[in-house]
Amino acid sequence: MEKEPRAKAPNGRHYLSQPLVSTIYTADPSAHVFGGKIYVYPSHDIPTDIPDDDLGSQYAMNDYVVLAMDDIGAPVTVSPVALSVDDVPWAASQMWAPDAAYKDGTYYFYFPARDAAGVFQIGVATSASPMGPFKPEPEAIKGSFSIDPAVFTDEDGESYMYFGGIWGGQLQKWASGSFDANGSNTDLGQDDQPALCAKVAKLTDDMKEFAHPARDVVILVDGKPVLAGDHDKRFFEASWMFKREGKYYFTYSTGDTHLLAYAIGDNPYGPFHHQGHFLLPPQGWTSHHSVVEFKGKWWLFYHDTQLSDKNHLRSVKVTELSFNGDGTIAVLDPFTD
Repeated sequence: MEKEPRAKAPNGRHYLSQPLVSTIYTADPSAHVFGGKIYVYPSHDIPTDIPDDDLGSQYAMNDYVVLAMDDIGAPVTVSPVALSVDDVPWAASQMWAPDAAYKDGTYYFYFPARDAAGVFQIGVATSASPMGPFKPEPEAIKGSFSIDPAVFTDEDGESYMYFGGIWGGQLQKWASGSFDANGSNTDLGQDDQPALCAKVAKLTDDMKEFAHPARDVVILVDGKPVLAGDHDKRFFEASWMFKREGKYYFTYSTGDTHLLAYAIGDNPYGPFHHQGHFLLPPQGWTSHHSVVEFKGKWWLFYHDTQLSDKNHLRSVKVTELSFNGDGTIAVLDPFTD
């Protein structure tokens, strides 16, 4: 049963919105409009006794489901298992935040997982239905690494994958251009250096491979790359791209400062000029989201730990997103008084 709309959070305030589903735990929502309906592709959190750590060991998810609804506020359908780690020949564990795309009658499902060596890669699976089940390709996408794939299809039909995450997402272990198992586990201690960048690669026509090696998603502050020490602005994880009024909005999580931030550019590759944040810290450690336009309004899908108060057991939520006259995003507080 859903909690009462005016349920109080541990901080004594009320929640801005309520979980979409309460029968399972879901997180990292990637929302899309397919065929006039909303489909949300989340992580599927599961209970575990693994202690919390900075590498995210407690996020031990091993399969995916899909959420579907006819409208915002309408009943939510939860699919059967759409893809399991047991279905993927190359994957061994930790199926983290996914995304999906559609082209020419096929739905493409993108997901990160650790291989047998413990290295994150990104895979792709396909289905004739937006709800799955999805059939995975036998190998991970060549040239892929780290976590949090997010696929954006521009008006010209070209699709781009944005990906990466530091700390447990291993992005920092690829700083030299190849995987270094002994590399730093975090970005700490490099505060005066440009921050690690998310990555972007155009997808091939078949949506299954990169058309070129991944490039840096450069975020600029006053014309210079954001520094690693600026934890309110630098990229941590959770890339999401959307386009509005001809501008490209690269949105992301700042991770250890728990903000959703954004930067605006003139093309899918950037560079992107930092604008600020648009969601204050929710309950729980992580903040991961998507933004979608539906029936003339913009919606922010995000998650928190309202139902569990445990960092690894999260619940997907949605709230309306507003824009100021200059194109900046109005800041949302996940709590109300």
